[in-house]
Parts: sequence; C-alpha cells; structure tokens
Amino acid sequence: MFVSRSESRQQDKNRRNKRMRRLIIFNLSMLAVICILGAVLYAAYNKDSNPDQAPMEQPGQLADKGNSDQPGNTGDKEPAQPSPDSTDDEETPSNGGATPSEETDPPDESDKEIDKGSDNSQSPDNGAAPGNDGDNVEGGEGKTIKLSFVGDILLASSVEALMKKNGFDYPYAKASPYLLEPDLLAGNLENPITERGIPAKNKQYVFKGTPDSLPALKEAGFDVVNLANNHTLDQDVEGLLDTIGYLDKAGIPNVGAGNDETEAYKPVLLEANGISVAYVGLSRVLPVGEWKATDKRAGLAETYDSTRAVKTIKEAKGQADLVVVMVHWGIEREDYPNGDQKRLAREYIDAGADLVIGSHPHVLQGLEQYKGKWISYSLGNFIFNMTKTEKTKDTGVLDAVCTVEGECSLQFHPMRAVASQPIPLEGEQKKALLKRLSSLSINAVVDAEGYVKSK
Repeated sequence: MFVSRSESRQQDKNRRNKRMRRLIIFNLSMLAVICILGAVLYAAYNKDSNPDQAPMEQPGQLADKGNSDQPGNTGDKEPAQPSPDSTDDEETPSNGGATPSEETDPPDESDKEIDKGSDNSQSPDNGAAPGNDGDNVEGGEGKTIKLSFVGDILLASSVEALMKKNGFDYPYAKASPYLLEPDLLAGNLENPITERGIPAKNKQYVFKGTPDSLPALKEAGFDVVNLANNHTLDQDVEGLLDTIGYLDKAGIPNVGAGNDETEAYKPVLLEANGISVAYVGLSRVLPVGEWKATDKRAGLAETYDSTRAVKTIKEAKGQADLVVVMVHWGIEREDYPNGDQKRLAREYIDAGADLVIGSHPHVLQGLEQYKGKWISYSLGNFIFNMTKTEKTKDTGVLDAVCTVEGECSLQFHPMRAVASQPIPLEGEQKKALLKRLSSLSINAVVDAEGYVKSK
C-alpha cells in the first residue's frame, strides 16, 4: 500500500509519541516503586536505630531468685469480688474448727468487697520492689544479703474461701514485687495444714487449712516459716505433724515445731550471696502447757523460760554468719511491746541474734535498736481474716540488708489489707502509716521512704 511522505512522517510521529508515553509511564511507575521501597527501608532503619521505639520490659516480669518460673498471678488480672459471706466463714469444730477471726473482733462487713478502684493497688512501674540495696549499711562495702519479713499469715477460714474463689495466689498478687525481690523471705504461718486432726478443746478460735494453699505460698517467694505460735496445734499433734510434712513436700523450710524438743528448737540454715543465715522459731503464747515440745512429745519451741532459747541462739551463732529469731509474743491489739518482749529481745541479742522479728499482736508495733541490732516487735497481720479493728489492716514488708558482720539497714514498705490482700500504699496514706510506725518506735525513727534510723 502506498503511503505519502507526509503520512509516513505523521505515523512516525505517532509511534514516537506512543513510545514516549510508554517510557514516561514506565519511568513514573519505577519512581513510585523506588519511593515506596525507600519509605519502607527508612521506617525499618528508624525503628532499629531509635531506642525509644524498643520494646519495654513489662511490669510483673520479676526476678524470682534465679528461678525462671513465675507465679501464676502477679496482680495484672483483677480478682473477682468475694461473695457477701466470704469473710464470715464460721464453722463448728465438727466441720474443721475454723472460725471467723483470730482473738480480735467479728468480721467487718465493709471489708467484704475488694476495692478495685483504689490507686493503692498499683505496683512499682518496673515490676520490682524499690527496696534497700545495701548502700545505707555502714561499712557495707562487701557482700550483703537482703532478708525480708512479714507478719501473721492465715491460710484458713475466710482467707481459704477467698483463695478457692480467686485462686490460691490471690493473697500475694498486689504485694508480689516486694515478696519476690529479696534473697530470703520469712513469715509466721498461723494455722495447721492438714486434712484431718482433732480440733483443740476449750479454745474459741480453731483453724485448719488445706495443703492446696502451699504451692502458691512457695511461688509467692517464701523461703521459711515459723510454726511456733498459738494455732499450729489447733488440730492436735496429728495436725502439727501433717503441717510439717506438707511444708517439707512443698519445699518450704519451717522452724519452731517438731517431733520432739530437739527438732522444735533446731534452726533452719539457709544461704544466699555467700552469707549463711540461721532462723530460730520461738513462742511465748501457748494455750496450754501440753503444746510445749519435750524429749518425748511433739510440740513447739517455747520461750517462757528463755534458757533453752538462749542456748539455741548461741549454738546457731556458731553455725551461721547471721542469726534471725522469729518469736510469737506480746498482747493482741496493743501498740507497744510489754516488759517480757523487751527483756527477751535483749536476751536473744546478747546471746548472738542479729535480728529479732516478732508476731502475734495482730497490729504493728515499733522498732528498736539494741547494741547495734534491730528488733521489730510486731509486723501485724499480713494475710488474715478481716475485722472491724482498723489498725489490724495495717501491714507491710520489712527489708533488712545485712553484711556478713551482722550490720543491717532496715526499710519498711507500708501496705493495707483489703479483703485479706495486702496492697502497697502510696502518697499520703503511705506517709501517714510510716509516720505512725515511727511514733511507735523506741529510740528510732522511720523516714518518709520507710528507712529506719536509730536516734
């Protein structure tokens, strides 16, 4: 077919235009791809190079003394509210002997609901307790150990009902950072752990707890418990020996009770950071004389006559770097120690004790330093039935950072129990409780951060 030159030029022009359009479209497409790739690479580079975008450690990821297993509940999940009658768990002796409260008051109706809106339920942001790291220990340039203590622990009666409803780790959920952080943690276990036993006669308040509660106690951080108190034999000798057996099975050492006098007074020796600690358990509160351990009878290590206690402390001092005496004594709901508490504390320290930690009054009592050694007369209730007596709800964790030479620096972390669950205090509530503890102390002051100093 014949095509004129003008037509040929026009066709060539059209073809060039088409090629140009295709080239422009191709180039624009490539430019768009390059821009998209550039944006992706820039975002990836910016994420890797900017530390502010790095994943943050979440609260509750706690160091468990070298154990990677964590408690099932660290307080992130809000527990369900207890039923209206959960803190009024009255049982007759034929049903196990559990009663609503220790020798205090009837249950407080106002404490039967968990205060889910309280700001006091907030744990430290980093998931670990801001405890004393040893810097305040005079001459503490060498290795140190952090020993922590709580008061009375009841795992029976209405507390058991709450645990069965909310999980056995429920009581420790809010306080867990302070329980998992120390090297060694101790408390006073205020009830027998048994599924059998004969309830004590002529005794108004008789307790009995399930063995199912002990794994959570262990996971909460407890390394040793004192059994020398006025409730461990609530289910007679059978219940006492079951308690020791179940604690041994759960891996929780215990002091203050045994098959005979030798076992009852025998210290538990533990070690951390290369420092050994001997724990001694004693009680000056026994309902009847038959609860006392003898060479032929199972029972408790008593300290009405301090002779055997002093002998035990002296022997323990030869076995360990530090000696801790955990003693059940005093008068319930009294703010100040009586003469027997003061006398015995000094006898223990003169015998070689480095720390004396008291329980039984169910309220906080003050602290005192004697010959450079610290006495805590009562840490009150830590986990217990709730009552109408407001000050029985005040509690906390006491840290003692100690050198191998026995020089200890104390810090108290104030808490308040709500539905048998200790919750760390903040702000004005924290200041108020620390101020009160300071006013109760003897020749000692407690500052706004809970550090204890001698006057």
